[in-house]
Amino acid sequence: MNHYAKSILLLCAIALLNHNVLICADESSVQSTHSFEGVVSKKVAYKYLQFLPASYDHDSSKEWPLILFLHGAGERGDDLQKVKVHGPPKMVESRPDFPFVVVSPQCPKDTVWDAEGLLAMLDEVTHRLRIDEKRVYLTGLSMGGFGTWNLVGKAPGRFAAAAPICGGGNTRDFLLPKSREALQTLPIWVFHGGKDDVVELEESQRLVNFFQHRLKSDVQLTIYPEAGHDSWTETYNNPKLYEWFLSHSR
Repeated sequence: MNHYAKSILLLCAIALLNHNVLICADESSVQSTHSFEGVVSKKVAYKYLQFLPASYDHDSSKEWPLILFLHGAGERGDDLQKVKVHGPPKMVESRPDFPFVVVSPQCPKDTVWDAEGLLAMLDEVTHRLRIDEKRVYLTGLSMGGFGTWNLVGKAPGRFAAAAPICGGGNTRDFLLPKSREALQTLPIWVFHGGKDDVVELEESQRLVNFFQHRLKSDVQLTIYPEAGHDSWTETYNNPKLYEWFLSHSR
């Protein structure tokens, strides 16, 4: 074999080698495409306090508005008495005439609020009791404020109004196109302390700005300039909050 023929063979060998290397480097040639579709289920369990107005049994045809209340991190555990320290479950202890059914679940120790679990629990309650499903209201404080925002993102059409207190969340939870109309029409009243050093005021302000400017929705923010993390006592003691709830129906 002459020198010219050897050179041609060498060039062909190099080209073939490079071609093989390129093929090996192209991952799509060694991987096949598949898809998966399935149903993933999980077990959820919430103990909860249930309050019925004193006149609940007086008229078996009447349907009642409902408040779902989500407590903060300090009330987690398995002692339901802890849930009574703040908010509506505290108030109804001395207000048998409170004009709402109030459901106050307890978050298990070392966990946070689970939106799917809460919605499943709410299904059970609204089917068992005489609840006006057009007047279901949502509120929570601190960790429960975060839980309130999360539920708003998961099921905005489920609630007639929501009041998150010293909470926060991620704006991406509100970007699903199918939820946009429900989010735009859901009234939200946000509360926060101006001197909160646990959950910064910016958490609420960021979400309020997003709802007002991106979604053009009905949201308002009340700031207590001198309040720290406890912005819930003044909020839940204000009759105007409950008047505001009742002024809205889905």
